[in-house]
This record gives sequence, structure tokens and C-alpha cells, in this order.
Amino acid sequence: MSGRVAVVTGGGSGIGAATARELAADGWLVVIAGRRAQALDEVAAGTDRIDPVPTDVTDEAGVRRLFETVVARHRRVDLLFNNAGTSAPGVELDELSLADWNRVVAVNLTGAFLCTREAFRVMRSQDPPGGRIINNGSISAHTPRPRSIAYAATKHAITGLTRSTALDGRPYDIACGQIDIGNAATGSGTGMATEMVTGTMQADGSVRPEPVMDMTEAARAVRYMASLPLDANVLTMTVMATKMPYVGRG
Repeated sequence: MSGRVAVVTGGGSGIGAATARELAADGWLVVIAGRRAQALDEVAAGTDRIDPVPTDVTDEAGVRRLFETVVARHRRVDLLFNNAGTSAPGVELDELSLADWNRVVAVNLTGAFLCTREAFRVMRSQDPPGGRIINNGSISAHTPRPRSIAYAATKHAITGLTRSTALDGRPYDIACGQIDIGNAATGSGTGMATEMVTGTMQADGSVRPEPVMDMTEAARAVRYMASLPLDANVLTMTVMATKMPYVGRG
């Protein structure tokens, strides 16, 4: 199991950073990618199992350089965790700007495609061939929240990306699965999980707090998916705060 190389996007904070640490603890060499070099360096500090490579996943040439760098430094790619993501302001649908829509699509969908394409290219030609791609979907890949059309649309699209990649990867021993995470607290004091604790809009228009779970549980789930042999695959997994209002949402 030694010599396994993983690439984690959005690796400078939150679930990406937690997953990088989990994988490194399991013996993986983990390349973390993200736009903030300082944040990546902080995640990598104190270990030689995490290698930071600043990358903007919306930049086609930059993504190509990321995977060229991984192969040059570490010879192969055994795992890609497509984790980078963003959201748009929670406004009424007719108030969402095209710029905000395009920004979310660029990061959540196009960025995941660009990374998948480069990982696929490497995985099917390396020796031995094959690898695994795990996409960070969301509870919103199945059921949207109010005022989240850009985020929900891209996360629904990630499911199509996952299934198409799983199908197209079969001849090359490339497995692809999706993890849908609900209400994982990142510990950053900002962002979606903080809104869950302080109160977030429900489908009936009310604003209520929701339970959260430690993001480490999501990272452990990714670690499990990554640990499987290539003849086994978790196509979809949902990991969520037990008491969050997902089942029966609406």
C-alpha cells in the first residue's frame, strides 16, 4: 500500500485539509491544491506526506500544470478528491447575477471536470494503470435549499459527472464515486456550517438552527472510499449530521 499518490483540491481548509491529513495518516502522499498558497503551506507544515501546489481549478492551463507537477514529483496519480467548491449569495432566484452564476459553475462543475480530465489522462496511461476519483457532491445534489439555485444545479451536475466518469473509466480500471456531505462543521468560524448553528432558511421560510457534525467524520469517509481495491467502489455515500432536517426536507 506504500507509494500511493492522492490529489486533493480545495486542500487549504475545511474538508479538503481534514481529508489530506486523514489520507496522509493512512500512508498516502497527498498533493493539496488551492488558490491560497499560505493556507496550503499551513496544512502541510510538520509532515513530509503533504505536498502543496497552488492551483486555481478554473484555469485549464493551471490544472494541466498541477497534474504535470504531480507526475514529475511523484510519478503517478492514484486518487483525485474533487473537493474545491463555492456558493453564491442567498438571494431570490431572479436577483442572482450572471457573474455569480458563472463563478459557481466555473469552480464547482468546470473545475471538477478539468481535474477529472487530467487525472483520467494520467490514470489510464500510467503503469500500472488505473486509479480512483471521488467527487464531493452535497446533500444539495439531491434536495436543494431555498435560494441556492447555482449551488444546487452544479451539485446535481456533479452526480452526472460521477456516473459518466465511472462508466468511461471501466476499461481502464478507473473507479469513480461521490460523497454527499450534510452539515459538516469546518471549525473555521465562517461559512455554511456556522450558518447552520446560528440559523438557516428552511423550505417553509422560517429560519432555524440545524445540528452539525465534525468534518473529520466526512474526511474519514473519504479515507474509507479511497482505501478500497479498484475492483470495488462506493458509487455514492451520504454522510450527514444525524438530526439535520434532510429526510423529510420541505
